[in-house]
Amino acid sequence: MGCDGMTPRGVVVCDFDGTITERDMIVSIMERFAPPEWEALGKAVVERRMSVREGVGRMFALLPSSRREEIVDFALKTARIRPGFPEFLAAAWRAGLEFYVVSGGIDLFVLPILSPFRLDGKIYCNRAAFDEERIRIEWPHPCGPGCKGDCGLCKPTIMEGFGGAWTVLVGDGVTDFLAAERADLVVARDGLLRRCLELGRPAASFETFYEVRDAVLAAWDAVRAGRSAERAKGGGP
Repeated sequence: MGCDGMTPRGVVVCDFDGTITERDMIVSIMERFAPPEWEALGKAVVERRMSVREGVGRMFALLPSSRREEIVDFALKTARIRPGFPEFLAAAWRAGLEFYVVSGGIDLFVLPILSPFRLDGKIYCNRAAFDEERIRIEWPHPCGPGCKGDCGLCKPTIMEGFGGAWTVLVGDGVTDFLAAERADLVVARDGLLRRCLELGRPAASFETFYEVRDAVLAAWDAVRAGRSAERAKGGGP
């Protein structure tokens, strides 16, 4: 909630790979450009036997820096945005919600794919460097003292930076597990949905962003109505 006791602050934190996009773009890029050894690394990350930071870093180190433009072109041609995403963005903004993409993905493909959506300054992701023979990943958003993992990009730490805001997490996989513990509302699919069910954590499910829109706006309306009722009961402004 907002800390002024009046208008609540609402923040939507949204994953990118497999959430905004229909398919995980790291997987798509590895399938197209990487040698077969990437598969064991990807499996180890999914099964939580290897940290995201180590696994993703080692996967991209399999790719020559010289293929940078080819990879970007491939990502732009093959990425499919999940239906309803533009409509959800517009509805969230109209409702006064802040929207941030918080992705363990790489700026190499995240920024070009999202460039049509006017999200400048609202995207957190990792960075690719091309100053060596192989692609090197930089990690500008490390884990803070309150995080239990080695995230690479630390979604829980970023979420803590939103203070007392009412926070929604929209996601699908292993990089969202710890972040889900910080959220007031989780809208989930795939591995994140299964994880929430295993832990008995309520989560709205989705396949399209039309469902995300409906779940988030209904919950946000309830939050604002509750705050209005509190003000009326207390005789506040």
